[in-house]
Amino acid sequence: MNEPQPHLSSRKTAVTMLGIGPMGQAMTRTLLTAGHPVTVWNRTASRADGVVADGATRAASPGEAVAASDLVILSLTDYQAMYDVLGSALDSLSGRTLINLSSDTPDRSRQAATWAASHGAHFVTGGVMVPAPMVGTAAAYVYYSGPAPEARRHLDELAVLGEPRYLGEDPGLAQMMYQAQLALFLTTLSGLMHATAMLGAAGMKATEALRELLPAADSLGDILRSGEDTPGAALDAEEHPGDLSTVTMMGATANHIVDTSTSLGLDLALPLAVRSHYRRAYEHGHGGDNWTRIIDSIRAGTETPKALN
Repeated sequence: MNEPQPHLSSRKTAVTMLGIGPMGQAMTRTLLTAGHPVTVWNRTASRADGVVADGATRAASPGEAVAASDLVILSLTDYQAMYDVLGSALDSLSGRTLINLSSDTPDRSRQAATWAASHGAHFVTGGVMVPAPMVGTAAAYVYYSGPAPEARRHLDELAVLGEPRYLGEDPGLAQMMYQAQLALFLTTLSGLMHATAMLGAAGMKATEALRELLPAADSLGDILRSGEDTPGAALDAEEHPGDLSTVTMMGATANHIVDTSTSLGLDLALPLAVRSHYRRAYEHGHGGDNWTRIIDSIRAGTETPKALN
């Protein structure tokens, strides 16, 4: 995949930021520090007071904010908020590049690109993969997808926020990557809290529990990369050799977690969901396969298992 190359210019591009929550504030300050003039607008105007004090220009309306810059970055609750905010600024959209860093679904990102084009605007989807305090640091990275010329033209400004990772022309791709990353992140957090609750029921304080649990979470990537190949190659080849952790073995462990959680009176939503993945793989005759076989039941949703031979 050809990566967009930076557009060389000595002049700092003006940027408009719509949405001045914690992420919008962090991006605004990062852009200001890099020398970009930034115009801001927020539904609750007082939330922009801090960044205005730091040098941003406050717009009185979304239309005024959009008209101030060719590059408009949105950091809102969801895509519906974009329509709500820009509904009064439609006459100002033509020729602008909208980079929406809000969370929603890939389909809604594609619909938004069509909507923006109908008003003469270019649309790029983005997903910031670090929390607000890390924006602009060496650890920051942001996924983008949409028209390559627009991503290329604004790469200098985007690189200020974090390393740009361009995925392709489809405006839904960056949103899909963002949601996939958050699916991993949120389920990991829920697993961590469930494990902490289990140990808490045994009288262990959270401080002590997390001291033991966090290194296990940290090591997950190393464990999965410890062989000659990561699981990805086998998954792509649709091969699931049961050399180590089989569906049967992992499923038995999932049963024990459900039983333990039940005895402790904990919420069972997460352990039951995990157990269902292994049960369905087993019921499809894959008990001797590697644990990665559970991807079949995840892909198939609640597909009814076929009768075993």
